[in-house]
Amino acid sequence: MEELSLLANGFGVILTWQNIGLMMIGILLGIIVGVLPGLGGPNGVAILLPLTFGMSPTSAIILLSCIYWGALFGGAITSVLFNIPGEAWSVATTFDGYPMAQNGQAGAALTNAFSGSFIGAITGVLLITFLAPRVAAFALEFGPPEFFAVFFLTFCSFIGLGKEPKAKIMAAMGLGLLLAAVGMDTVSGDLRMTFGSRELMRGFDFLVVVIGLFGISEILITIEEGLAFKGKSAKIDLKVVLKTWAQLPRYFVTMIRSCVVGCWMGITPGGAVAASFMGYGLAKRFSKEPDSFGKGNPEGVLAPETAAHAAGTAALLPMLALGIPGSATAAVLLGGLMIWGLQPGPLLFTEQKDFVWGLIASMYLGNIAGLIIVLSTVPLFAAILKVPFSIIAPMILMVCAVGAYTVLGSVHDIWIMALFGIVGYIFKKLTYPLAPLVLALVLGDRLEDAFRQSMLTSKGSLDIFWSNGLCGSITTIAILLLISPAFGWIRDRIKASKSAESKFA
Repeated sequence: MEELSLLANGFGVILTWQNIGLMMIGILLGIIVGVLPGLGGPNGVAILLPLTFGMSPTSAIILLSCIYWGALFGGAITSVLFNIPGEAWSVATTFDGYPMAQNGQAGAALTNAFSGSFIGAITGVLLITFLAPRVAAFALEFGPPEFFAVFFLTFCSFIGLGKEPKAKIMAAMGLGLLLAAVGMDTVSGDLRMTFGSRELMRGFDFLVVVIGLFGISEILITIEEGLAFKGKSAKIDLKVVLKTWAQLPRYFVTMIRSCVVGCWMGITPGGAVAASFMGYGLAKRFSKEPDSFGKGNPEGVLAPETAAHAAGTAALLPMLALGIPGSATAAVLLGGLMIWGLQPGPLLFTEQKDFVWGLIASMYLGNIAGLIIVLSTVPLFAAILKVPFSIIAPMILMVCAVGAYTVLGSVHDIWIMALFGIVGYIFKKLTYPLAPLVLALVLGDRLEDAFRQSMLTSKGSLDIFWSNGLCGSITTIAILLLISPAFGWIRDRIKASKSAESKFA
């Protein structure tokens, strides 16, 4: 009841015409930020942060947080329509969202994506509202061994639950880990695999690689198939939205599971990217029609979007309660709070109650307003598919190049994007999965850092990963998932052997 009373006071703080206007502006700017590949939520919030210096802390954080919500929604748009992830966490959405759009279901795909985003985000906000003190105390116990266990679980679940050939999954993941190791070693400071190149000192930027792997490779594939000069039609109206919503109860269990995974990954923090992949993998594993994934299954859109947005929202909890940002965007928001003279942590909830609960209230209103705005403009987004590919392809190339350049302002990144476009093309032609490569690239350095820090602490003993119940249980589950394909192979061999014996009997 105390939380509900404080939340009601928070709504009273933010319900002014000025704050509502800032909320709408922030959401629209965030959608644009999410749509543009390479810009992303962290960059968008960082670029617009100076505009808030003349505002009150409450108004400023409402604007910036709504940019965050808009970016969360907008990242799915180019993923569904063009197979180009607008945000890093939208990669998994392309697996089924883009096939749905190609099958004339762009409206249904976007509606599923936005609905999953809303459900995941609201779940994260509810978690912040009611469990902030307890969850903050829980997350405070995490050290390098616990972080490694979480990342290790993500990798093992992708191998154990994936339906692709295990050898191809591990080969793609190995390449991703290799690429993640390029650049400066964050533990020792040594340079690795830079070959004397100054540009490689900072390694391969994740968004640049993703733009090439998905955007450029898709254009190359389309050109090889004959360069379709006629765009796909996408007739969408309110009936499509309502029909899609009517089917959501069928995926209730999937959404609940994705919310749990997302909140867990956001708090620990495993990250929205890992959450989206894990949400997708679990949905595919427990689906009655796993073979339909990758061909346009709505569940394959709902699961990663719900998990990613639950993680993205839950990542704000440790930032507010502990001053520990759970994501890159949360880190930018943390910097903004400190600039405004606010110190995130337990005292913030007692000394700045109006600010904290006003922010939490804006999370509810921001997500509701974001859902309404994106759904009302779904026909506009889907109409892009009517543009002939001969016109849209150069525009996509230009947007990809601008997006890659925007990341760090380097022409070198455009060449890296083109290189990984060719790599993505080869992977698709050889039917190697791209998702394990992307996952390893984004989490590889964090996995390595956590492992090495754990080894330094334990003087080389692996027992540290079973040093407490939390870390030990996560590590054990990860190992069981890793070896689960072997059990399946043994079971199949036994069945085949018995079948052969009965045949000759």
